Amino acid sequence: GTDTGGSIRLPASFCGVTGLKPTYGRVSRYGMVAYGSSLDQIGPMARSVEDCARVLQVIAGHDPKDSTSVDTPVPDYLAALNRKDLSGLTIGLPDEYWPAADSDNPLSPEVETACQNAVAKMEELGAKTVPVSLSLTDYAIATYYIIAMAEASSNLSRFDGVRYGHRAENVEELSELYTRSRTEGFGDEVQRRIIIGSYVLSAGYYDAYYGKAAKVRRRIRQNFDKAFESCDLIAGPVCPTTAFKSGEKADPLQMYLIDIFTISCNLAGVPGMSMPVGIGSDSNMPIGLQLLGPTFSEDIMLSTAHLLEKNLPPMPKPGL
Repeated sequence: GTDTGGSIRLPASFCGVTGLKPTYGRVSRYGMVAYGSSLDQIGPMARSVEDCARVLQVIAGHDPKDSTSVDTPVPDYLAALNRKDLSGLTIGLPDEYWPAADSDNPLSPEVETACQNAVAKMEELGAKTVPVSLSLTDYAIATYYIIAMAEASSNLSRFDGVRYGHRAENVEELSELYTRSRTEGFGDEVQRRIIIGSYVLSAGYYDAYYGKAAKVRRRIRQNFDKAFESCDLIAGPVCPTTAFKSGEKADPLQMYLIDIFTISCNLAGVPGMSMPVGIGSDSNMPIGLQLLGPTFSEDIMLSTAHLLEKNLPPMPKPGL
């Protein structure tokens, strides 16, 4: 899959599987349809942590055809899975990822309980937990959607019916070809993102929106760098709730807000993964725990998740 702001971790959490977004530049983006070029990263989704490690072992590495690909040695991810305990590992627990019931974005009780139980299990395995602060989390949604939509409007402009994408039939003028091809080929949400992206990049608004978002993004990255000075990994929920019914969140803003815990990872370029840690007592749907690490720490994340996976109770089958 391709993770731009949680597009691997969120569905993995909802479906009870493991998903990994590598460090930006760890996996080649060559051949991928670009959405948000500075955010997109290809990664595996699989039934187990080991399967994710096997896939990542194959797809990770430098690619001269991708200018964003980083020429950094690839560790032996499978060998990292031999970890016997978590002694010496420090897990950071951000206050902003474990909100209280009266906050603007509270965790559902079933998600909070399952994730807390998983953290307690990591402590039993020898890990130490410490509080950390990601104080700019509340600004991540706005920052992400300004940057992502701006880049999307630029990347998707090539789909004009001439060389790429859908081509409308029975057109007489070039402007009609552009308009009809994009109208027929892009759905409502894609059109919404292109319009907003074009707006924030337009003359007179660039500095007020995109320029400021770029500055906040840099601060978010600094937020993570500071947090990782006191911990090896960060743990928290993937999403405030379990999977919802189709059409239940018809408001686009409601849909955007479910990404609150996943998008900072993409803005900072650090790796993150989701792993199933239980089934909701109320919803009877899967719940995912998110692990985040410093750049190129996929081996530490995978080894931690693999050991936790082996020591958690077997996952029951979710309801439909």
